[in-house]
Amino acid sequence: MLVGIIARAHGLRGELSVDVRTDSPEERFAEGSVLRARRRGARDSVLTVESSRPHSGRLLVRFREAPDRTAAEELRGVQLLIPLAELAAPADPEEFHVHQLEGLRAELADGTVIGSVREVVLGPAGDLLAIVREGRPDALVPFVSEIVPTVDLAGGRVVVAPPEGLLDLDTA
Repeated sequence: MLVGIIARAHGLRGELSVDVRTDSPEERFAEGSVLRARRRGARDSVLTVESSRPHSGRLLVRFREAPDRTAAEELRGVQLLIPLAELAAPADPEEFHVHQLEGLRAELADGTVIGSVREVVLGPAGDLLAIVREGRPDALVPFVSEIVPTVDLAGGRVVVAPPEGLLDLDTA
């Protein structure tokens, strides 16, 4: 599961600015945590957290494997992941892990299928479900209970109650 994306090197000592993609950054980026590093077109490797601290809406993280700025620059764009087996089930029944939602069928209350959840877009103003629709651009649906009143993991679906016009917007 994705927990962060390395944005860029910060300073001269190998710190990296990381866009956080987890609700538990203090746990995932704790000293000694081992993360899988994934870069397109390359084999996965591992990175061990040496330290982390908040900075301007991101985390600044040092990894043992990147002791200086030169090594840190090589990590730009790397996705940081943890194995799904390390995730505990959310205590709140209204909370879900991103991987649980991806691939679910998206339908209206009457059962009309509108597509499937491609991904959950995490944003500062709230999360969005990117719904793939056949023959149309993806729809971005705010992931709030008023618009997505039902998440049925066992049934493999989410029910969407869109405000008028939301699904008519063709966004590219």
